[in-house]
Amino acid sequence: MSTRTPFVGGNWKMNTRLESGRSLAREVVAGCDGVADVEVAIFPPVAYILPIAGVLGKTDSRILLGAQDCSSEPDGAFTGEVSAGQLADCGVSVVIIGHSERRHVIGEDDDLINRKVRAGLGEGLTCMLCVGETLSQREAGETDAINEAQLRRGLEGVGPGEVERLIIAYEPVWAIGTGRTATPEDAQDAHAKIRGVLADLFSGDAAAAIRILYGGSVKPSNAAELFAQPDIDGGLIGGASLNAQDFLAIIDAARGIKKGGGGA
Repeated sequence: MSTRTPFVGGNWKMNTRLESGRSLAREVVAGCDGVADVEVAIFPPVAYILPIAGVLGKTDSRILLGAQDCSSEPDGAFTGEVSAGQLADCGVSVVIIGHSERRHVIGEDDDLINRKVRAGLGEGLTCMLCVGETLSQREAGETDAINEAQLRRGLEGVGPGEVERLIIAYEPVWAIGTGRTATPEDAQDAHAKIRGVLADLFSGDAAAAIRILYGGSVKPSNAAELFAQPDIDGGLIGGASLNAQDFLAIIDAARGIKKGGGGA
């Protein structure tokens, strides 16, 4: 029997300024005082990682510091890039890889995303690999095939000893920032099939231990119903993470849902 502690991450994207980010971090830290049954991370813009690290460090917070992306390279002539090792030096412990905006706005492909996953894992970071289908792919009945392809290509070369530092985030592209959300039943179906792919890639026990998050217009009004599904282990939160009270309400919805299972 393996247990999965819920995880709630706040992806600030390219939002906040220095003081507003510090203020938001302080509010989240204060609201999470005593929260031990949910793992919480915040992902500020890269320019504010060190100041936010200072907020978390000064309060001896249990909140993890995250980064929204990393380079696939360890160092070199890559202007504007930030390596996984540099992020680790700044106190980052978890990095988002392959977010839909990186895939569909920036144009990252599965090969680059895989190299980023391996770079992050190689520096000891926890990697949160994002997968998900577009609206046209969903309407064509391709959701499961797209998720499986992104998982298999994104995790190629990942060793058994690295699986414990993997998190998967299922983000239907059509639901991100649109106010539209997959029904709990549809989200659960996608998560269960993702877990099946993970079992095939690694093992049933490994798949049972990997947390799979839902991302896509999660808010206080729908979080509890989503998180109650057996294979949904929390959420990667975008817009709602910019409001401390909304984010804390989502964290509260994740409390007490520790899940476990045998081999898939």
